[in-house]
Amino acid sequence: MPPLKGAGELATGGVVVRDEVSQPRTAGWRTGMKPAVDLSRCVNCLLCWVYCPDSAIVIEGTTFVGFDYAFCKGCEICAEMCAPGAITMVDEATAVSEHGRLGGEGVGDPRS
Repeated sequence: MPPLKGAGELATGGVVVRDEVSQPRTAGWRTGMKPAVDLSRCVNCLLCWVYCPDSAIVIEGTTFVGFDYAFCKGCEICAEMCAPGAITMVDEATAVSEHGRLGGEGVGDPRS
């Protein structure tokens, strides 16, 4: 990962180009809880994605598919914003499928 530029090294009125910025892995100190999802309850409203402060929500195309635990800190915002209750917080030691899916989801699910 290249070092970050100081404020004096940035061009005046410069822009941040998404593909040129690396996202730091921030989950080394998660709270002890992590989000898990029951995709059968998800309505794909993407409020979890809108409110996630760490960009830990995984989207394929325009569809929510789960979480990237390398970035998730366990803040619980996604679970609070999930009106249908598809996202719940589970203990860090709880085994989940890829991207935090509960119940062995993915077989026959168009989002997997």
